[in-house]
Amino acid sequence: MDRARRTRSALVGGLAALGLAIAGLATGGTASADAAPSAKDAGSRAATGTQAAGTEAAAGARAVPKHAVTGYWQNFNNGATVQKLSQVQNQYDIIAVAFADATGTPGQVTFNLDSAGLGGYTVDQFKADIKAKKAAGKSVIISVGGERGAVAVNSSAAATNFANSVYSLMQQYGFDGVDIDLENGLNSTYMTQALKSLRQKAGSGLVLTMAPQTIDMQNKNNEYFKTALNVKDFLTVVNMQYYNSGSMLGCDGKVYSQGSVDFLTALACIQLEGGLAPSQVGIGTPASTRGAGSGYVAPSVVNNALNCLAKGTNCGSFKPSKTYPGIRGAMTWSTNWDAAGGNAWSNAVGPHVHGLP
Repeated sequence: MDRARRTRSALVGGLAALGLAIAGLATGGTASADAAPSAKDAGSRAATGTQAAGTEAAAGARAVPKHAVTGYWQNFNNGATVQKLSQVQNQYDIIAVAFADATGTPGQVTFNLDSAGLGGYTVDQFKADIKAKKAAGKSVIISVGGERGAVAVNSSAAATNFANSVYSLMQQYGFDGVDIDLENGLNSTYMTQALKSLRQKAGSGLVLTMAPQTIDMQNKNNEYFKTALNVKDFLTVVNMQYYNSGSMLGCDGKVYSQGSVDFLTALACIQLEGGLAPSQVGIGTPASTRGAGSGYVAPSVVNNALNCLAKGTNCGSFKPSKTYPGIRGAMTWSTNWDAAGGNAWSNAVGPHVHGLP
């Protein structure tokens, strides 16, 4: 995700995926076995979607639904529909505010509402809208990163700064948690330290999501995977970005091109068979062709992929060996691009997600 639109060469993605396959063979592993490690079930309260309001920051928040829709809300104007949080479609269960900003202190983040760019939206209105969304059973979280995000957590001190500053934002604005969307590098050791520290501060009500790129979830030795494994007992959902990607490996070791139901299901299978619980897997796609440089699929394709994974129906050429009825749902970039298209994405995907078994 980004403040404009991210583009990436399909050739680069394909070569990267093939390179990982070769690396897996070199170490004696298989593509599917090496392509996963995390866990989205584990019986934890976060994994099952149970969200207790154990802290002031989480007060008023309700449980993340068994099947949930996540949408990113843009704190900037890039040509999509400018929204107040109150105008975000009701189908969204988790709203990720994009983005927190880095400060001059390593690991520390802050949030600066773009009041001018959002038509005079005030901080007080923003806070009131967060409170209202939470009262309606929604979770509102702060997203850290994006394509141009400069947040780096590369030391123990930076990890402490990250945890303290995110928790401060939770208290200040009423955020329910944090989304990790670091697209310019992630250190699993120190991000794990940061997230565990934040969990201690925020309690069991913390909503923790991640939005890795496809390349970040191809191999269990990847830093995103390591982080997910390390925090799997309170990880809510990983909404991988199935766009701006190029070709990638599926869990069967075959290469799939973005923009198809097979790309969604075969790559989700890596996570589902690699350690993540179904409740921790979400499919992330653009809300419109303008929302990303490449990889857009129609909402019907998203729904077919969810049916394939949850029920074994509407699959393409790839069909998983078993079904995952507990799959969490779907994510989109962004609620603003969705609104620009008349909320066509959420009107189609939202009811389908909420109607999954």
